[in-house]
Amino acid sequence: MSGYVLAIDQGTTSSRAIVFDGNQKVVGSGQKEFTQIFPQSGWVEHDPEEIWESVLWSVKAALKKADVKASDISAIGITNQRETVVVWERESGKPIHNAIVWQDRRTASYCDKLKKQDLEKTFTKKTGLLLDPYFSGTKLSWMLSNVKGARARGARGDLCFGTIDTFLIWRLTGGKSHVTDATNASRTLMYNIAENDWDSELLDILRVPKAMLPDVLDCAADFGITEKSLFGAEIPILGVAGDQQAATIGQACFEPGMMKSTYGTGCFALLNTGADMVRSKNRLLTTIAYRLDGETTYALEGSIFIAGAAVQWLRDGLKVIKAAPDTGDLAAEADPTQNVYLVPAFTGLGAPHWDPEARAAIYGMTRNTGPAEFARAALEAVCYQTRDLLDAMHKDWKANGKETVLRVDGGMVASDWTMQRLSDILDAPVDRPTILETTALGAAWLAGQRAGVWPDRKGFAKSWARDTRFEPKMDEKTRAVKIKGWKDAVRRTLSAG
Repeated sequence: MSGYVLAIDQGTTSSRAIVFDGNQKVVGSGQKEFTQIFPQSGWVEHDPEEIWESVLWSVKAALKKADVKASDISAIGITNQRETVVVWERESGKPIHNAIVWQDRRTASYCDKLKKQDLEKTFTKKTGLLLDPYFSGTKLSWMLSNVKGARARGARGDLCFGTIDTFLIWRLTGGKSHVTDATNASRTLMYNIAENDWDSELLDILRVPKAMLPDVLDCAADFGITEKSLFGAEIPILGVAGDQQAATIGQACFEPGMMKSTYGTGCFALLNTGADMVRSKNRLLTTIAYRLDGETTYALEGSIFIAGAAVQWLRDGLKVIKAAPDTGDLAAEADPTQNVYLVPAFTGLGAPHWDPEARAAIYGMTRNTGPAEFARAALEAVCYQTRDLLDAMHKDWKANGKETVLRVDGGMVASDWTMQRLSDILDAPVDRPTILETTALGAAWLAGQRAGVWPDRKGFAKSWARDTRFEPKMDEKTRAVKIKGWKDAVRRTLSAG
């Protein structure tokens, strides 16, 4: 077998495919954006068929660019936007509704109803999650209630539920595999992370038929084989992990206390807590980091809904930049005497606030405020929100007597300005790796080591290399003033504030 591994990285705004060689180097890639659908304020949908077509296109483009045939690929690893819900007909494979995206807030009132029934403790104890529209379970329940006949068809076994990984595997295998991995299952509000199984009590509360659910496998497992007609040869699918867990693996955060923060559409920080399910006292999530060889490793996670999406808003909404990479240069031109704050609650606020009703706001504007100040505020918002997450994580984790090691990845970390400001706001060093495609790399490693063509965990960890370390340069007084202003802006934005 060759050392080539194909990673499919199905994200929130685009699908990518990356071919890695036996030395874990990128040799070819393809990427295609797809439509963001906003039926109502706070609602976000995707067309599953358009996602499927974008994945096929990206894989073929990556193979062509790498100048390798499908028969040269030893294995496929899949990583995906988590929590996004698809339901399709078992017989035809046709979706019954658009995918409801993780950012979607339509089930906020349903979550409130469940909270008023004092059920959040039950969900949190079993799943490690909070009752928030972010997670899959309430989205699935909404779809079953609002698509005619769906719940009855689901109970008969005529419909399949899946997160995006499951839908793609179903399509890639011609309907032969209805499976997911433990990390994606752990984000559904329906999976008991201590028992590693779907939870009947939670399914009853959400009125979700068990017949719809996929089988749950380890992150490195035999997920199925692609149909020959798709790419010209059959390829085994041997690795799957939700995007944030895949990035944790790609950053080789295999030891308890190691932490990564990914800056894509949103920002997600995961802290490896090993075999310990650390119950957060600071509104963080307890989740599965990965499950390998039947052994579960847990993590604390903080989720920020809007990170790179704020830059997209600058580009597409305000049209103050032409391309995302321009943001750092524009931010550097901002007036240092102005403290402008953007609280990017376009789809509510995530950890540690969990306020689905909050909406975005800008504070501190003067007549001199312009595009440069908006750019700086958008980038600084990511830094402030990361600080909020790290503060919460340190409170939870210090009780265990261990410190964290921070590694960053995702599209935004290519900006030196942003990473320097992140270090300044955190008052801590920030490590950027040589390989920024850590999400795809994590999925590829799961598949590659399962196929026996890539190194084991220890060997892979040794290959991690740092590109740049950013050290804090901001003085303490300036930092304190800026953080105080941020906390005041958030307080004013919270829906109960």
